[in-house]
Amino acid sequence: MFAPSDQAFAAIPQATRQRLLQPENRETLRQVLTYHFVPGNLTANQIQSGEVKSLANNPVNIQVDQATKQVRVNNARVTQPDIQASNGVIHVVDQVILPPNLNL
Repeated sequence: MFAPSDQAFAAIPQATRQRLLQPENRETLRQVLTYHFVPGNLTANQIQSGEVKSLANNPVNIQVDQATKQVRVNNARVTQPDIQASNGVIHVVDQVILPPNLNL
């Protein structure tokens, strides 16, 4: 899971956040949230560059800079990797990752 930090959520305009939380936008919110999940249980050392299909059924582009050990997902940067959870590994990112062609 690529989990946005509190600061990443705060960077979304308040009107957009409020719109996403309205009952009629439940499907859009689900698309945004599931776009942050990819299959597997990988630590940052195991992640490889490439396109990976998210649970939203849209691909994310993962880039790994081997020299700096920096991982990026689309335009988001992993700021805190490898948080072990009972159901997987969490990697905190500095942006909310939006699916392509999402109409907010």
